[in-house]
Amino acid sequence: MEIEKEDIKQDITIGSVDNKNINYNSMKNSQKEDLSLTFLAIIIVIVLFISFIILNTLDKKDEIGLEKISDKNEIQLIDTEKLNNEKVDQDLALEKIVETEEAQFDSEKITSTIENYINQNLMNGVGTIIVKEKAIEEHGLYKIKIDSGSGQLLDIYMTKDEKLLFPQALNIQDTKEKRIGNEVIYPNNQNENSVENNKPKVELFVMSHCPYGTQIEKGILPVIDALGDKIDFEIKFCDYAMHGETEVNEQLNQYCIQREENEKFINYLKCFLEAGESNNCLTKTNINTTKLNSCVSTTDTEFKITANFADKSTYKGSFPTFNIHKDENVKYKVQGSPALVINGEQVSSTRDPKSLLATICTYFENAPAECNIELPSVSAAPGFGFNREGNATEASCG
Repeated sequence: MEIEKEDIKQDITIGSVDNKNINYNSMKNSQKEDLSLTFLAIIIVIVLFISFIILNTLDKKDEIGLEKISDKNEIQLIDTEKLNNEKVDQDLALEKIVETEEAQFDSEKITSTIENYINQNLMNGVGTIIVKEKAIEEHGLYKIKIDSGSGQLLDIYMTKDEKLLFPQALNIQDTKEKRIGNEVIYPNNQNENSVENNKPKVELFVMSHCPYGTQIEKGILPVIDALGDKIDFEIKFCDYAMHGETEVNEQLNQYCIQREENEKFINYLKCFLEAGESNNCLTKTNINTTKLNSCVSTTDTEFKITANFADKSTYKGSFPTFNIHKDENVKYKVQGSPALVINGEQVSSTRDPKSLLATICTYFENAPAECNIELPSVSAAPGFGFNREGNATEASCG
């Protein structure tokens, strides 16, 4: 029994020792866990601290970047303001220049200068012009708009030095004649009114006693001789007459000669342009006066030529109407003598034979050999007679 008791004691003792060992191990393990948690916490704190520093650094960089962008925008705004200020200064300078030029331009004075010159030197004692629009500046020139008494308005130009005056400006972009060296090149004319069969229709509107009408007639006669029946040519008349009853009667004669004996008309015209002696030329060219008188009577009645001459209520301004070709005058916007119409459009040309030939030849699809004929390049003098040379004027009656 005692042995058993000893054994029990030993067992109890051993059990106590084991329990102590167990408690020690438990404590040891608990300490290890505490150290691990502490270390983990420290690492987390360090990571958070580093993250904070990084984020703070990025925020500062963003702020610096935004400040730089803002500074650049401010600089750009300043530059834009400078440019705007410079433009304003330039605009003000231009305005001052314009104001100075306008101050120097005296519309009343320029208008009076042009008006007086025309009335004293160009109207030949037949009425006076009526200024419809006072002088303005246009394309580096002075321009006024007048009515010469016909009811149709004309533009008159003068150079700014007040030395040159001319009643018509030619638009060089409309020039049909082109040159390579001294050779004239005739392009195909694409005008929608071009006649068929390659035969240009040439209509010359004049007043029979207008000195500038007779000037271009003398210039075109050599062209008619050169081209012959390769063109369809006709003299027509403005719808008013500025040179009295003599002109009215002559235009009736010329209209009827073309109508009744057209083959004799050019010879009659050549004779008439020598000295304006109608009766002598009728005899010289063997015109059938019976046919002529009958046609004149019929035409006079149809178009009321004599009646309108007597009735001043029918006048265009100060001048009697002459309505034989009135519709064509309106259609082609004829404003005076002369007016050259080719294939339904009014064209400009200087009045020497060479220039008139070149102008007409541009209206052929295929220019004939006659277009290369050498004709005089000098204009005849205005008025009657072939023995004097004139200037390349653009003056007109109307």
